[in-house]
Amino acid sequence: MSLLPLLLFTSLLAVSSAALGRVANLNRSSFPAGFVFGTASSSYQYEGAASEGGRGPSLWDTFTHKHPGQIFDGSNGDVAIDSYHRYKEDVNIMKDMGFDAYRFSISWSRILPNGSLSGGINREGVDYYNKLIDELLSKGVKPFVTLFHWDTPQGLEDEYGGFLYNRIVDDFRDYAGVCFQEFGDRVKYWITLNEPWSYSAGGYGLGLVAPRRCSPWEAANCNGGDSGREPYIVAHNQILAHAAAVNLYRKKYQANQKGKIGITLVSNWMLPYSNSKSDMDAVDRGLDFMYGWFVDPLTQGDYPHSMRALVGGRLPVFTKEQSKMVKGSFDFLGLNYYSTNYAKSLPINSLANGSYSTDSCAKKTQMRNGILIGPRAASSWLCIYPRGIRDLLLYTKKKYNNPVIYITENGVDEVNNGTLSLEEALKDDARIDFYQQHLSYVRRAIKEGVDVRGYFAWSLLDNFEWTNGYTVRFGINYVDYKDGLKRYPKNSAVWFKEFLKK
Repeated sequence: MSLLPLLLFTSLLAVSSAALGRVANLNRSSFPAGFVFGTASSSYQYEGAASEGGRGPSLWDTFTHKHPGQIFDGSNGDVAIDSYHRYKEDVNIMKDMGFDAYRFSISWSRILPNGSLSGGINREGVDYYNKLIDELLSKGVKPFVTLFHWDTPQGLEDEYGGFLYNRIVDDFRDYAGVCFQEFGDRVKYWITLNEPWSYSAGGYGLGLVAPRRCSPWEAANCNGGDSGREPYIVAHNQILAHAAAVNLYRKKYQANQKGKIGITLVSNWMLPYSNSKSDMDAVDRGLDFMYGWFVDPLTQGDYPHSMRALVGGRLPVFTKEQSKMVKGSFDFLGLNYYSTNYAKSLPINSLANGSYSTDSCAKKTQMRNGILIGPRAASSWLCIYPRGIRDLLLYTKKKYNNPVIYITENGVDEVNNGTLSLEEALKDDARIDFYQQHLSYVRRAIKEGVDVRGYFAWSLLDNFEWTNGYTVRFGINYVDYKDGLKRYPKNSAVWFKEFLKK
């Protein structure tokens, strides 16, 4: 860590310590009655048991084994933190801390091993999730279930290329139908997709996550691809798959099961690099290409004007029937917020030969005049800027007619390099400060009229953090990777338990 970020972090902590007095009384009762507090996870990052219980391989299984050099520590999710076998222990941790809800994802290939109904339903997989759901409910914890958190069944990747092809819309709808049928009598909150931006842009445009497809000039570790077209195709098919699943739920299950269904999106907040009109316009384009890319179709039935103008014929087009199905296809929006960027205007590029990374004509940066926008966490993409969560919420209220929102992820990580003792590793007071500040801004947004119904911390436990492997820790509870994956509460877990006291 360079001296400048360290000084900035120390400075923030000093300011935050002073601010603690202003938010010291922040607790559950600071939020509206019925407001939901929970933690979030995903199947590949938590479950392990990759080859157990009839589960088929997913894209991430193949990627981590085929390209171990593209994971910082060469690791994978074969065991992860073994929540498949330890789910009762983990649910007890939630109950002891006082959380109301748990957001987890179902492994598509644990339900349908080859990804489609043609390969049959894996009853062992269904039984596992039945047991997890029943355990949660027995402890008074509401399940919020995500159907897809990036782990496309490898069978569908092999058969036709997964989300690169429209055939996946029907397969995803069929998979969702199995889940609604098997679990919908008890699951009342469904999330179709997690962060379709991360999967589309990160996996097919920027070379950041599996399958790390992008054009060769984007990143040295790309595994083939076309960053000018594939991100938009994959996003389009994700949106259509989402809408198809929602349409099925509403027509066949919602009236009897009385649940709600939505989607989880992610966005950084963005600030203009300067006060110039061009940089302010760059903020709008930056938000359109990360957030509006998905919210505009869901609320307006089409992509943002800036995307249609700048991407041109490389951007897929919704038919009238598709537009009608997509528009309004949510009961709530899940929103993941982690960080904020500056946006600086760039010259307009060629429509025909563009790339997702440059199509917005906005350069996103964490630094201005040599100063970071906020302290950098262990992950290089995460700079701490708590006010951004309020600003993003207010932006959503104003631009998208104040939808019901759940903050489905918000958190911060620290480095896991094995140099700290267990006692030292549990002292994550900076994380307490992070949560206190962000929750304070969420409360302010609610007072300003934003319809926020819940908040989920990422994450309950340290876990496999995608291409970072196990080199960083996002958990409020510590997992000892060197001693049987034992769980220990960090200081932030103790803080949350006090915060959640009724």
